[in-house]
Amino acid sequence: MLCEKCGKNVATTHIRTVVNGVSTEKHLCSECAKNENIAALGDNGLSGMLASMFGDVLSVNHPDSENRCKCCGSTFSDIANKGKAGCPECYKTFYGEFLPYIKRVHGSVKHIGKTPIIEAETKKEQPDTVSSLKEKLSKLISEEKFEQAAQVRDRIRELEGRQ
Repeated sequence: MLCEKCGKNVATTHIRTVVNGVSTEKHLCSECAKNENIAALGDNGLSGMLASMFGDVLSVNHPDSENRCKCCGSTFSDIANKGKAGCPECYKTFYGEFLPYIKRVHGSVKHIGKTPIIEAETKKEQPDTVSSLKEKLSKLISEEKFEQAAQVRDRIRELEGRQ
């Protein structure tokens, strides 16, 4: 694919933006991307991109007064410069400092994740809903099958208790 701007070079930078539900795409060569001040990930890769998110930390904190990780000795400024934590203990030491950035990236500080496959299959196997059981209960009562109706009634109570 050729660059949309110059039409000469191969497009190496691809940018997709979504504004108010409208998606637009730009395909630029590295030279045109540089001219438009669009920085590629370059040599730093993902860690460089993550480090750029911590840019406001570098202007506020002074290295002399910062906490240090007990395990690796990193400061939060070090983590912001590198774009990655020095060790697992850093996450505990700088928990409060990480939260705003985690929220900025993920939109929340609570992990929601996907439903595990086993749990999803279990839910599929349980077609019993309260509304379908109530219909079944009405039918059993009209047919005067009271023992089965009592079992269905107990199942409805069990489901409503979970909710």
